Amino acid sequence: MAEVVSKAPHRYAVELQTASVVFGRGEEAVTALSPTSLKMGTGDFVALVGPSGCGKSTILRLVSNLIQPSSGVVLVGGREAAAKQLRIGMAFQNPTMLPWLTIEQNVMMPLKIVPPFKATFQKDKKGAFRDRVHSLLAQVGLKDFANHYPWQLSGGMLQRSNLCRALIHEPDLLLLDEPFGALDQFTREELWQILQDLYLDRKPTVLLVTHDLREAGFLAKRICVMSARPGRIISDEAVNIPQPRDIGMIYSPEFVEMTQGLRELIAQVRK
Repeated sequence: MAEVVSKAPHRYAVELQTASVVFGRGEEAVTALSPTSLKMGTGDFVALVGPSGCGKSTILRLVSNLIQPSSGVVLVGGREAAAKQLRIGMAFQNPTMLPWLTIEQNVMMPLKIVPPFKATFQKDKKGAFRDRVHSLLAQVGLKDFANHYPWQLSGGMLQRSNLCRALIHEPDLLLLDEPFGALDQFTREELWQILQDLYLDRKPTVLLVTHDLREAGFLAKRICVMSARPGRIISDEAVNIPQPRDIGMIYSPEFVEMTQGLRELIAQVRK
């Protein structure tokens, strides 16, 4: 999560300029990401797909400033990622909810620690902020579960809560690392629809890492395919299917042809 430092105009929400990542030195050095470039406009939704270990999550960590590039530049909101230009929300495969807090308290947590909300947290936590949390929970079908604890919810319900926590502080940039990977297919498809609705309602810039090509095609505006390690982006194509999309669309000839093309390309780069 990051605070807004400046509202100066910038061309891209996210930009990688031949950024690479190398772990270790000398003979033990491992290249996790070859020099890679990527540009995302404000409100864009990009999915990263590719073989396991190709550097998808490495790009996510670069954008969130969890790691630094070994070469090249990573710009977020027009500044280097470390400058904390944009407010960021993140959701991962493991919801990591604090078990001793209620769902309401878990979702509200970013408002306690992220500017400018933290300045009024004590005053607003039982009023405006609680209303904000309950409104978002209602939007994902959890309006009656605010006072439940994480251990009382199913995996799908926890991921809905996780999305709420990632969005509660109105992030400019939403980073998703296989958030639905541990769920069954029916629950995943339900959450795709929920995430699409939240995205279209709030229009953050979204970067999604996924192994599920149908998930990428259903949610994203663009799909970037990465080569095998040391990975780099080798294809960046628009998803030319209007939004909003319905689940039945994933069985259409157009969609099947698109995902089959992606599957064949990934199979080639794995060799």
